[in-house]
Amino acid sequence: MPVQAKRYLLSVYQPDGGIPTPEALQTIMRDVDTVNRELKAADAWVFGGGLQPQNIAKVARAKAGMVHFTDGPFAEAKEFLGGFCIITAPNFDAAAEWAGKLARATTLPIEVRPFQDEPDRA
Repeated sequence: MPVQAKRYLLSVYQPDGGIPTPEALQTIMRDVDTVNRELKAADAWVFGGGLQPQNIAKVARAKAGMVHFTDGPFAEAKEFLGGFCIITAPNFDAAAEWAGKLARATTLPIEVRPFQDEPDRA
């Protein structure tokens, strides 16, 4: 029986206000595209994408049966979630290898986190 691959979230963390030059961004995007093509060729790609800046985010909080919205990120931070990729991998070490490739491509920290165990998706 084949081993069921698990899903992993690769989170890209960007420094607040750290915008690369257009030339650097062009190189980064080319390198990220290469990693994305490798993920797809390995049949490990599930979904991914970059996010708009955190200053346009809204946060929903439920209190006393009502939902209240506030502007901006959930908490003040020096880094924010700038993008993510959901992949499948046979184990954490394999997912971490993909995270390393993505870290080299983006020049940013990448957090690797497995999803909680899921029921059989077959």
